[in-house]
Amino acid sequence: MRPYKSSIFRIMVVRCGLVLSLAATSACFAIEPTPAAVGAFDAYARTVEARLGNPSCSPNRSFPGSTPAAGDQARLRRGELIVESIPLTGGTPHPGALLSHWRGRAFISGATTGDFERLLQDFDDYPRYFVPQVIQARVLSRDGDHLSAAMRIVQHHILTVTMDTAYDITFRRVDPQCGSSISRSTSIAEIGSNGRPLQSSEEHGFLWRLNTYWNYEERDSGLYIQIETISLTRSVPAGLGWLIGAYVESIPRESLEFTLRSVCHALQQERK
Repeated sequence: MRPYKSSIFRIMVVRCGLVLSLAATSACFAIEPTPAAVGAFDAYARTVEARLGNPSCSPNRSFPGSTPAAGDQARLRRGELIVESIPLTGGTPHPGALLSHWRGRAFISGATTGDFERLLQDFDDYPRYFVPQVIQARVLSRDGDHLSAAMRIVQHHILTVTMDTAYDITFRRVDPQCGSSISRSTSIAEIGSNGRPLQSSEEHGFLWRLNTYWNYEERDSGLYIQIETISLTRSVPAGLGWLIGAYVESIPRESLEFTLRSVCHALQQERK
């Protein structure tokens, strides 16, 4: 079999296996996270937030709670993105659930903290900044640096999934050069082909929880940014890890890379 035909065949096998497995298991029981899985996610989120702490306490404020590898800043200054999976502590959250933790870093020459904060808080323009994943976005309420926002997002992978999501978000400016934000999902609903939310018994568990942590610092004539995401999803059905495990585990990485690249592109366009 020729290489390109082999690749197409593998994609078709994964697509069929994923669709069939989701259809079969969804018909058997409601796809909702167990209280134990949600509790494990919340506990893990607290450890992440404690590690990130206050950026002003870190000698290298751009990357709080971690030590960049030798040469990372040089790579960032050359325009590279650094994306990595963070090993979990404490094992998996619960049978039937999958917790993922990813980190991404970038440097945008000429950008400022003000540029970045305006972009993150400009929800009306999210469909422009984050096309094609974000198709609607709006602020629901705001009290100073604390707000709630809603977004309709579309994930294009082997399957196309649409979700209505809402977040509780807090921005914090440490000083004129340094800041951070915390975004915690408050609701996530999968949307059907008719544009209406699915019943819990119809959902597939593509995303149950999502927390996003930004840290940023203006120096070296530009802006260093770091994003960490932790997500809770349905785990790979038993016996199908060989078929769809790599695909399912690739989604958090691809989503983080997309967000990081979109932010970099938007800030670079503003400098022109």
